[in-house]
Amino acid sequence: VQLQAFGGGLVQAGDSLRLSCVATVGTFSRYGMGWFRQAPGKERKFVAAIESGSRSTSYADSVKGRFAISRDNAKNTVYLQMNSLTPEDTAIYYCARSKYSSPYHYKTNDYADWGQGTKVTVSS
Repeated sequence: VQLQAFGGGLVQAGDSLRLSCVATVGTFSRYGMGWFRQAPGKERKFVAAIESGSRSTSYADSVKGRFAISRDNAKNTVYLQMNSLTPEDTAIYYCARSKYSSPYHYKTNDYADWGQGTKVTVSS
């Protein structure tokens, strides 16, 4: 499985961005998908995840109410809509394919495949 994330960039505080991640796999719809982020000098952390059929989602407390994860199984694509961005959201964002169908898995080793990351920089 290959995952390619894109959509990052340099924005100002308060702006929005939408990240996309395309998977080259025919069984995309069987798996949960997640987004993680890694700030400079820090460990990779869970951001959001979505169930294989979009029936449920989960979010880190730090992004709840501002970010929204969605997916289009027909396009093998998962999205992360990020609103009200702050400098604390600056990081490299990674999409990942879960080993499970549910979105309630928050550790990096719960995910089997990773994209290359897309950089998000939020200026104050």
